[in-house]
Amino acid sequence: MSALIKVTNLSKTYEGGFTALKDINLEIMDGEILALLGPNGAGKTTLISIICGIVNPGEGSITVDGKNIIKDYRDTRRLIGLVPQELTTDAFETVWNTVSFTRGLFGKAPKPAHIEKVLKDLSLWDKKDNRIMQLSGGMKRRVMIAKALSHEPRILFLDEPTAGVDVSLRKDMWQVVHRLRESGVTIILTTHYIEEAEEIADRVGVINKGQIVVVEQKKELMRKMGTKKMFLDLHQALESVPQGLSSYDLELVEEGRQLVYTYDTRKERTGITSLLGELNRAGIKFKDLQTEQSSLEDIFVNLVKEQT
Repeated sequence: MSALIKVTNLSKTYEGGFTALKDINLEIMDGEILALLGPNGAGKTTLISIICGIVNPGEGSITVDGKNIIKDYRDTRRLIGLVPQELTTDAFETVWNTVSFTRGLFGKAPKPAHIEKVLKDLSLWDKKDNRIMQLSGGMKRRVMIAKALSHEPRILFLDEPTAGVDVSLRKDMWQVVHRLRESGVTIILTTHYIEEAEEIADRVGVINKGQIVVVEQKKELMRKMGTKKMFLDLHQALESVPQGLSSYDLELVEEGRQLVYTYDTRKERTGITSLLGELNRAGIKFKDLQTEQSSLEDIFVNLVKEQT
């Protein structure tokens, strides 16, 4: 995959002196799903707004498909669809009309077949003649996505796409995102829901205090930065961890019936073999063993903590 969006040395300081972004360098690959994670005020929305041409950049440069977002604003903006956090739609307009009108704003000729496909893909076809005010919050969110897709963009930015949406509808939205990527759309989403990034993203970027902390393939990030826990179900309960095992990161739980060993997957040696040997020599028998990988949420929390 080649880089479709390149952000180089981007910084943004507002008039009041607040620095929202500090020396951001980021490449977004053609055809990928990139999830941007970060706490409130981290700079996620500012970064998206600058790339989409809504907020003026400070220092640095951004190219979309090789074109500068300032010099070639119209060309780059046509490539981008944006779904903002706020539900900003004409309450008295119908779904069909508002989506069709948005297409016209990008200078595109009417294309009813495309609007129909978008509405069907987003399960909005049976609502096409409804006024926006008649829709639920989840359906209004879908209309925002339809508007963003009306002009057939190659890139789709989703800023908190499932905010305020129930769990069932959120999973439906994940399927929509997967289908969009399969059709060739590059997707960048910001989210507070860690499981959302874990479910649908190819790469994950963590941003905090206006700086990119890490950008990595999701699976590789979890492999490199995650920890694992091994759970040993004991034949006989222990009152405490034996003194001879104090060098291991062990925790006794379940009223002494289970030992939990935490280890770092990045190390060449995990210590599991030697631990099992020590347990055997201490006469501690176990009847079951299982391991658990740390979640993306654990990694995110630890990365943010390290920067504070």
